[in-house]
Amino acid sequence: MITRRAFTRLALAGLVSPLSGTITATAFAQQGLSLDQALNRLDQLHSIQVQLGDRLIIAEAPRGPGLDALANIKSCSKSLVALLLGSCIDTGEIPSVASRLIDVAPAIVPPNATEGVDDLTLEDLVTLRAGLESTSGKRYGAWVASSDWLDDALTQPMVARPGGRMIYSTGTTHVLGAALAEASGQSLLELARGRLGAPMGFDIPPWVRDPQGYYLGGNEMALTPRAMLSLARLIRDGGHFDGQQVIPADWIQASLEPRAHSPYSGMGYGYGWFISDSGYVLARGYGGQVIAAHRERGLAVAITSDPSRPARSAGYFGDLMRLLDGPVLRLADEALAG
Repeated sequence: MITRRAFTRLALAGLVSPLSGTITATAFAQQGLSLDQALNRLDQLHSIQVQLGDRLIIAEAPRGPGLDALANIKSCSKSLVALLLGSCIDTGEIPSVASRLIDVAPAIVPPNATEGVDDLTLEDLVTLRAGLESTSGKRYGAWVASSDWLDDALTQPMVARPGGRMIYSTGTTHVLGAALAEASGQSLLELARGRLGAPMGFDIPPWVRDPQGYYLGGNEMALTPRAMLSLARLIRDGGHFDGQQVIPADWIQASLEPRAHSPYSGMGYGYGWFISDSGYVLARGYGGQVIAAHRERGLAVAITSDPSRPARSAGYFGDLMRLLDGPVLRLADEALAG
């Protein structure tokens, strides 16, 4: 594992935006702060792990419960639901990503669904391009307070053309998760445990369910940071993990092709995964939960943060991206050169 001195020597250049109100990375370097001191300035960060190839080069938990305790991964859950869609297609439980929701899971589509819902495909759902009004952000509370989350999500007004622009909405991913449960005959928890947790050697505890008993697709799952790093490795290595093809390689490849762009960060968005201009593939959760891979550099990264504080693209999440794009990439380059 790389030493803290070596990490600090990379100067942490470009780590923090002046807009975030924290000390700049240049100041980190000028003051000669240790890695611990530098991470203390990012007081929202709980843990960071970086693996280069087979080498774990950073594993730090300056605050929070540590690397072996469960962390709420928030909307990183959306990316796991997307992986499970690929698994269900591979097993034949779902014909293809182009299959219509109404054909795959007719029981979850309410009779009063918004006009156009009958034509929604699973690709529309997994890329967050359903066109329906968002149930996230300021609408999230009302959505989870409703008596039927699927009914509420599928009766939202159609505010964009399905398959058009990205509308970030946990309700959309919840519909997808329920469709996977209907198609497979297993709950989303059983799918996640059987097709990700068991073959990769980590536990997935039960999480929130809706009033009808469907596990929430797209939020509130909990994993240890070490499990998050395993998922980062899975993405980096084309769905392969410790000698086993866990998720089909062609699904991983298709997932990493931008099909929309986030209206907030500007990043590309594939099948449940964000794609940065610098080559990272990311799952992103509220508060600064990150599962990331840089396939060209052979990097897998897991970051956990305080789940009770926001992490906006122009704030703390931007700080994390500067960390990934600056010191972490340079660290990989230096390790490869050495």
